[in-house]
Amino acid sequence: MTIKVKNPIVEMDGDEMTRIIWQSIKGKLIRPFLDIDLKYFDLGMKNRDDTDDRVTVNAAEAIKKFSIGVKCATITPNAARVKEYDLKQQWKSPNGTIRSILDGTVFRKPIIIKNIHPGVVAWEKPIMIGRHAYGDIYKNSELLIYGPGTAEIVFTPASVGEKKTVLIHEFKGPGVVMGMHNTEESIRSFARACINYALSEKVDIWFGAKDTISKLYHGFFRDIFAEEVEKAQDAIQSAGIQYRFMLIDDAVSQVMKSKGGMLWACMNYDGDVMSDMIASGFGSLGLMTSVLVSPDGKFEYEAAHGTVMRHYYEHLKGNPTSTNSVASIFAWTGAIAKRGELDHTPEVVIFANTLEAVVVETVESGVMTKDLMLIAEPKVEKYALTEEFIDVVAERLRAKINSQS
Repeated sequence: MTIKVKNPIVEMDGDEMTRIIWQSIKGKLIRPFLDIDLKYFDLGMKNRDDTDDRVTVNAAEAIKKFSIGVKCATITPNAARVKEYDLKQQWKSPNGTIRSILDGTVFRKPIIIKNIHPGVVAWEKPIMIGRHAYGDIYKNSELLIYGPGTAEIVFTPASVGEKKTVLIHEFKGPGVVMGMHNTEESIRSFARACINYALSEKVDIWFGAKDTISKLYHGFFRDIFAEEVEKAQDAIQSAGIQYRFMLIDDAVSQVMKSKGGMLWACMNYDGDVMSDMIASGFGSLGLMTSVLVSPDGKFEYEAAHGTVMRHYYEHLKGNPTSTNSVASIFAWTGAIAKRGELDHTPEVVIFANTLEAVVVETVESGVMTKDLMLIAEPKVEKYALTEEFIDVVAERLRAKINSQS
């Protein structure tokens, strides 16, 4: 008997080895247990190229309509990928496109497993990353400079007002220039989302920027964040948590000596980099959850890692692989649990929580992929292949659900 999921979830397929894993997870861990309407969008590289990336926009719009999305890892093509896949152009990051349309904040949290110990000995509790998911380098404009000349920032008011011009650099020869932007509305949404997340998790908030160097751009973030924290001061005090602003390099230094248990709010690029560092420090990128939360309550879940290209090439040769599927499974469970929460269907939430518990119990029992075997303590003598791990999870999930019924 399958559990009925009341409303649809937007499913976004991806690329390479994670695409292989995605189908296995859906076929063995989701479809056999849930009666669910999945609104499917193929965000694989070929289909994005064939549709001039319209499929990515359509997927984001579908998330706005149905509130919940779950996404497989995708390729963001560079010049080599353009040649490999014979693409029309270097398409932008699908994640960046979706983040821009939803204007969301990305929250990443490590999956804690008892026999996978953090690489940083001080860390005892999860360190959560809140990544501002709009603007900065991800919406930049760039220009190669071919010779001597003047580069400027120019702002022309839409209505009455004086045009503003700021010198960037007087070039004496070739170089490169980049322009970035952000908006007050998006920064405020980011700050509010981080505050709400910290209140729900009952953890302190850290926010780091480089306002000593970028007195206007980074200072703008600092001031808006401080204003939103002040507005929420009663709730923050009632929750028994604190807000700390520090220079980003100070935050990096202190996080390495911290026990953890905080939300580290980061500007877009910092969050991109630091979330990978935190994931690796807690064991593996394959043990990091990621959810994009929009100001109006839309959610998109995915694994924090990429498409595992090296394993995919081995798979194409017919060689066995041992690819960690934990974060991809948790992307599904996160979306399913939130769907059940929004739909007021506790049986759906219970299924998602049960699947997560089974995955953790499976790894803690010594059944794990090669990346985790190398860092497990106590040591494990044998690792599971990609499909073997998912098969064991499926068998244990069915047994646990049967024992509960």
